[in-house]
Amino acid sequence: MSWRDRLHRFDLRYVPYLLVAPFFLIFLVFGMFPLLYNGVVALRHYRLDDPTLTGWAGSDNFARLFTDSDFWNALYNTLGIFLLSTVPQLFLALVLASLLNRRLRAQTWWRVGFLVPYVTPLVASTLVFGVFFSRDFGLANWALQTLGLGDPAAPIDWRATKLASWTAIATMVNWKWIGYNALLYLAAMQSIPRDVYEASALDGAGAWRQLWRITVPMIQPVVLFTVVLSTIGGFQLFTEPMLFELNSQAATGGANGEWQTVAQLIYKVGWKDLNLGYAGAMSWALFLIVLVVAGFNAWLTGRLSGGRR
Repeated sequence: MSWRDRLHRFDLRYVPYLLVAPFFLIFLVFGMFPLLYNGVVALRHYRLDDPTLTGWAGSDNFARLFTDSDFWNALYNTLGIFLLSTVPQLFLALVLASLLNRRLRAQTWWRVGFLVPYVTPLVASTLVFGVFFSRDFGLANWALQTLGLGDPAAPIDWRATKLASWTAIATMVNWKWIGYNALLYLAAMQSIPRDVYEASALDGAGAWRQLWRITVPMIQPVVLFTVVLSTIGGFQLFTEPMLFELNSQAATGGANGEWQTVAQLIYKVGWKDLNLGYAGAMSWALFLIVLVVAGFNAWLTGRLSGGRR
C-alpha cells in the first residue's frame, strides 16, 4: 500500500474523530468532571467553616431534603415562576412568529427589533426591571393606575408577596426570551410550503386554525427544542431573582423567601452557609427534577402537537 493510500485511509478513518475530539475533551474537563465531583461532594460531609467535619455522609444529605422546608419553598417558587414565564413565553412566541411570517412592511426591522431584548445584557435589563417594579415610584404601578387597575393609595409591593414577585420575575424572563423563541419558530416556519396554507385557506381555515392545525405540527421538533430549553432555563433561574432582591448578597429571595429559587438556595447554602455537601445534594436533586420535568414536557408537547395533525 502506497503512502498516498495510507494517507487517504487515515483521512477517512481517523481525521473526523480528531476534529470532534476538542469538544469532547472540553466537555469532559468542564462538564462531566464537575458533575461527577459534585456527586462525590454530595455524599460527604463537606463544610468550609469546619474543615475537621469530613467523612462519608452517604444518603444523609439527600434525606435531609425531604424535611427541609426551605428547599420545598424554593422548589415551589421555582415551579410557580416557571409556569408564569414558560407557558406565556412560548405561546406569545408562536403568535409573534406567525405574524412575522406574513408579509409586513419593514419586515427586517421587526425581526431585528424582537431580538434586541435577547442581546441586551441580562444584568442591565434585570436592574432596570427592578426599578420598574418599585413599589412607590415604579412604572409598573403607574401603568396599572393609569389603566384603572391599581389603587394610588395602596400601590402593589412587588417584593412583598409570592404572586406579585413571581409575576415581576416572570415578566423579566418573558421579555428576555420571547423574541429569541419567536425567531426560532420563524426560521422553522420558513420551511413550510406556501401551498399548504393556500390549500387550507380554500377550505375555509383562518389564520388561527392554520397556526394550530398546520404550523405547530409541522414545526414540532423546534417546539420540542424550545420546551426542553425553557424547562432547563426555568428551573435554573438565578440572575433575575438574585438581582430583584434589594440586598442581592443575602440570596434569601425576599424577607420570607417569597421568590427564592432552588438555584438561589444552592448558592446560599454553599457559599453563604458554607455547607458544600448539602449544596451538592441540592444540585443533584435539581438536576434530576429538571430531567423528569423536561422529559414530561417533551412527551406532552409531542402528544398535543401530534394530536392536531
